[in-house]
Amino acid sequence: MAREEKTIAKNRKAHFEYQIVETYEAGIVLTGTEVRSLRENNCQLTDCYALIRGGEVWLNNLHIRPYSNGSIFNGDPDRRRKLLLHKKQIRTLERAVTEKGMALVPLRMYFAENSLVKVELALARGKKTHDKRASMAERDAKRDIQRALKERSR
Repeated sequence: MAREEKTIAKNRKAHFEYQIVETYEAGIVLTGTEVRSLRENNCQLTDCYALIRGGEVWLNNLHIRPYSNGSIFNGDPDRRRKLLLHKKQIRTLERAVTEKGMALVPLRMYFAENSLVKVELALARGKKTHDKRASMAERDAKRDIQRALKERSR
């Protein structure tokens, strides 16, 4: 049984900036006009991050553009939004984040098969400059290999 997921937004820089250790699926608390705006793919995850405050996980810098047909009920596009996780998961993440160099980074936002908005949250460690160079070299090598295979098959 394949899962039907419609991706709303991806954080492409996350895999380049961070080494992903573990991923979690979290729900998110939204208003009605925000969900309608997400159906129009009006979301930006680039500088987004998550913090744990008071036993709750909050998503900061998530920009959801106001709904085009909305009225006064359109909320603030840059407000903090609460993520929904189990207490045990939150405690595990809190312990891991207190460890040096760990961060909570959203990788992507999507509609699950039951039309609920979900966020794929990653526990990540920041990469050093030499790690970034290594990943760039690896990406270039893969691209060269694909190009050579394509030329060979012609």
